[in-house]
Formats: sequence, structure tokens, C-alpha cells
Amino acid sequence: MFSNLTFENPAWFWLLLALPLFLAWYMIKRKESQVPVKFSNTAAFSKSSVWGNLKHIMFGAKLLAWIFLTIAMARPRTVDVTTDIKKTRGIDIVMSIDISASMLAKDFRPNRMEVVKNVASEFVENRPNDRIGLVVFSGESYTKTPVTSDKTIIQNTLEDISYSSQIEGGTAIGMGLATAVNRLKDSEAKGKVIILLTDGVNNSGFIEPKTAADLALEYDIKVYSIGVGSMGMALSPVAIDRRGEFQYRNTKVEIDEDLLQDISTLTGGQYFRANNEDKLKSIYEEINKLEKTEIKETKYYNYDEKYPIFVLVAGIILAVIALLKYTIMRSIV
Repeated sequence: MFSNLTFENPAWFWLLLALPLFLAWYMIKRKESQVPVKFSNTAAFSKSSVWGNLKHIMFGAKLLAWIFLTIAMARPRTVDVTTDIKKTRGIDIVMSIDISASMLAKDFRPNRMEVVKNVASEFVENRPNDRIGLVVFSGESYTKTPVTSDKTIIQNTLEDISYSSQIEGGTAIGMGLATAVNRLKDSEAKGKVIILLTDGVNNSGFIEPKTAADLALEYDIKVYSIGVGSMGMALSPVAIDRRGEFQYRNTKVEIDEDLLQDISTLTGGQYFRANNEDKLKSIYEEINKLEKTEIKETKYYNYDEKYPIFVLVAGIILAVIALLKYTIMRSIV
């Protein structure tokens, strides 16, 4: 009955500080009225003893009525809160990820590709209100997952990403970006974003990165580009031996940062350089903060006033006191 009880005017509880004053006043008046007189027989004063006890009870009842009236003045009430959450049109995001052989470089542990997959998965987990798609590219590009709100599909697809020798070698940044644009161009979302991630330079494909960036601008798509790789040298795959295993050696990390910067600047996004796993995580966290989906939350409060109960109890107590005072108490006196 009184769960979630609140008080609208709690300042009225200061009136309870008057209770000790009332009690002190009552004790003083009682002491003053007790004048010592000697009688040979006190049997005649039995009614006075009943009156005294009843008088104490009535005074206690008055204090109780004061407490109940004070609580009523504080206006107790319970509240039932109903929340209505309405999502505005969210953001459609396509992650375009480089899966060329260089993404197997070991400057990240265990390699760039595995780290990128793990960090991207965390990013997806933190975007529950948005639709996300996935594009991969090396020497050519293709859509792994169209834009969808089913995060399980995206997570499973990310987990399955791996280097494949069946895909044409090279790094087709323009193709990866153009494919992502194609996934978003007809979207009616409030915001459209591409996260373009690569560790190299554009050296393959038949679409120039500048052309793909112009397409993104035309369709009002913002591109956040990320260059992945340590500064200087990195242990990278350079050949495949007769057993089909990669041979590694230290090679210079080459990322076309000027190109990526130009793409992001043109489309209103930003370019980031991730030279280690922690930096990559912080980049995705920053993008997560920059691109927020608006959610409208409306709360409805239903108040159930409880003060009438306390007023009623106090009224009954005072009525009983008045009834006793003008009936039983009068007959005793």
C-alpha cells in the first residue's frame, strides 16, 4: 500500500519537534496540580484515579493525532512511473574493412586483422539503436552483410572474416569505399556513416578513391577513415611457401594518410591513425561519441494521494477525545 511512498511537503515534519515541548508542558502542569493533602480515607477518590489514567490516555491520543495531522500536511503519496521510449530514425553505419594479406602483420597481437575484428565487435555492441552493415575489400570489394538491425548477424560475420587467397590481391580503397556508399545511398536514416579501415595504399581496383569520396558527399554520407599499423617497420607476410604458410619479414608500414585525410575532410568526417590496439579502441570510442542516435524518453507519473487516510485517523482520534470529554469525563468530575 505504501511502497514507493514520497512526501510532497516534507518541511511540515518540523512540527514534530513540538512533541517534546507538549510533553514537558503536560508534566509541569501535572506536577503543579498535585498539592499534597492528608486524608484518613482515600476510597472516595477512586473516581479521581480513573480520571487521572484516562486523562493521560487522552493526552497521548492528542499527541498521536498531532503526528497523524503532521504526516497529512507533509502530503504522503505513492507514485507509479511509466516510461515511453521512442527512437528517432537512427544512424546507418557501414564498416568497410581491409582484409588484404598485410592485415596479418604482427605489430598487433596476434595480428592486425584479429584486433580489428575484436574492436569492431565491441563497437557494434555499443550501437544497439543503429543499423550496421559490413563490407570487406582487398584487391576487390564485396558486401558481407547488408545494413541490418540484427546485431547477431553482424557479430557472426565479423568473427568469420579472414584473409582469403581466392580474392584478388592488393588494396582497393576506392572499391571498398564505393561498395559501402552503394549500401547506404538509398538509406532514409537520420545519419549515414562509413568507417573505412585500411593499412595500406590504394593500388588496385577500377574506382578511384576520390571518385568514391565524391559519391559519398553526393549522398550525404560521412566517412571516418582509420589507418591501422605501427610507425616504422612491422613483421608482415611477404610470401607463401610450398606448405601454403606465410613467410614474414620486417617491412616498412606504408599508409596513404593524405588520401584518407582528404576523403574524411571532404565528407565531413575525421581521419584517425591507430598504431596500437589501445589507440584503435579509443578511436572507435570517439566515433561512438561523435555519432549519437537521439532517443526520446517520456515519463508519465501517476500519483496516489495518501494524506486523506492520516486526516481521517486524526479526525477519529479527536472525535473520540471530544466524546469522552463531554460524556464519561464529565460524569467522573
